[in-house]
Amino acid sequence: MTPGKIAIAGSTGRMGRALIEALAQAGDFQLKAALERTDNRFLGKDAGELVGAPCGVQISADLERSLAGCDVLVDFTRPEATLKHVEICRGLGIRMVIGTTGFTPEQKKLISAASRDVAMVMAPNMSVGVNLTFRLIELAAQVLNEGYDVEIIEAHHRHKVDAPSGTALRMGEVIAQVLGRDLAECAVYGREGVTGERKPATIGFATVRGGDIVGDHTALFAGTGERVEITHRAASRATFALGALRAARFLAGKKSGLFDMQDVLGLR
Repeated sequence: MTPGKIAIAGSTGRMGRALIEALAQAGDFQLKAALERTDNRFLGKDAGELVGAPCGVQISADLERSLAGCDVLVDFTRPEATLKHVEICRGLGIRMVIGTTGFTPEQKKLISAASRDVAMVMAPNMSVGVNLTFRLIELAAQVLNEGYDVEIIEAHHRHKVDAPSGTALRMGEVIAQVLGRDLAECAVYGREGVTGERKPATIGFATVRGGDIVGDHTALFAGTGERVEITHRAASRATFALGALRAARFLAGKKSGLFDMQDVLGLR
């Protein structure tokens, strides 16, 4: 079997390094391109040296030239950068795995439009365990649909720039859909001062930022006399990297369409 040729955007960041390390251990992929911004201090260096496994691929800011001949671009960067990559990949016919979070509804529409020409997997969290958690909270919401208040608590490292996390928001979307609510109308993202009693139909979000927390997420269903908590804790970014490679395998042979990890894992 010919190895799939993978490009990594944001290759020197925390997720980029985890992906390079995962690729070094995978037998069915080879790193073809390692992409970074024009001001990155590692430009021209061997990408594999970042994880102690030199691979002969130099880190580059020349997107179109580096992407030529690649099968899939894996992108865990920022929304503006990802949208630029989407347009380039659309023109070159390169599939994408998008783990970037923080997109606006309008930006998501642009990605959806591009997926008519090239296949993509986009998910707020690539972890297999997290995507199983989505199914568990869907079941919980179906059963605990009356008399239970819903709160979502998430914690991440000090460097994360968006809040709540994309995973927390996806949890809220899953629960709101089951309960027949519009998350945009029922979400409460912060409480301070005299807030009054909690409105039963709301879904609350609490955010913690600190240290090197990789990612903790809890969906709390609080009723009278009991509460149910469904929690996922990530101890390493390797779980996201392995999930992203699983998504890349899923895209093999697909020419167009927008998928998520529920599709990749056969949970839909």
